[in-house]
Amino acid sequence: MRQCLQFLLALLALAETASVQPCRSANTEPERQVQEEVWALPITHPTIAYVVHPAGSGPFPLAVMNHGVSLTPRDRSFFPLVEFRDAAMWFARRGYLVVAPTGPGYGAAALDAPERGLFAVFYSKVGTCENPNFRDAGMAAALLDKWIIDYMTEQKLVVPDSAIVVGQSAGGWGAIALSSQNLSSVKAIITFAAGRGGRVGGKPNNNCAPDKLVQAAAEFGHAARTPMLSIYIENDTFFGPTLSRQMIDAYNGAGGHAEYHLLPPFGDEGHFLIDSPDSIPLWSPLVGPFLDSHAQRPGGR
Repeated sequence: MRQCLQFLLALLALAETASVQPCRSANTEPERQVQEEVWALPITHPTIAYVVHPAGSGPFPLAVMNHGVSLTPRDRSFFPLVEFRDAAMWFARRGYLVVAPTGPGYGAAALDAPERGLFAVFYSKVGTCENPNFRDAGMAAALLDKWIIDYMTEQKLVVPDSAIVVGQSAGGWGAIALSSQNLSSVKAIITFAAGRGGRVGGKPNNNCAPDKLVQAAAEFGHAARTPMLSIYIENDTFFGPTLSRQMIDAYNGAGGHAEYHLLPPFGDEGHFLIDSPDSIPLWSPLVGPFLDSHAQRPGGR
């Protein structure tokens, strides 16, 4: 534990000395200079995060971006620190301070202990397909988001009650779970290809207990009142159009407030749309107006 804390402190010191880097815009948003950093967040569950924000002192509205899961310990040990970098920069150029945490159990500290990540054991498992626990897996990811939002607010690093939460795949499922908490600090939620239990055994369109996934979505929707934008892709072989529509219909039918959009096929596998800079012109016309309607405009505009 002491070594972990020393490593986090070292990364925090590195973050404080990071330089400002100009980046070229990938869409029609006004060009903005952004700053990329790596932060060590001393929250309840110590976490390393990729952080990007507009140049300047801020404070800025907060965007938390959740990555998906890798199903094997080895894959988690080699998981990249920065995913969907171009998407994070899009939000930063729009005025947000973006925090993209590395999930618990990722980035193994030693190859001889692949199940122990840099901070702790991977705890977002859903269990067996015979009896999956989709709800608790989502709530585990949601709890990390809450800790990050609370910490960034308490440290006066962001505008209070300004957060949006963005998630892809299992990270999107965690964002859906968070919506059921109705946090006053969270103004809007955006998900890309959200869900759990996709491609069982590596087989496309082979889902683990899809009926229970739909049921869990309804449970979240029953309590949720936070506006949500849910984006899926036609050629997603993890959560295809039929299942994704069933999930969001169940979520809304139980009381949730989600906009559902199905984008046309993208690349060889639509599930990873958010990872590609080429996808920004496809999703930004949906995300921009949604944020204008439901989230605080950066700079008070």
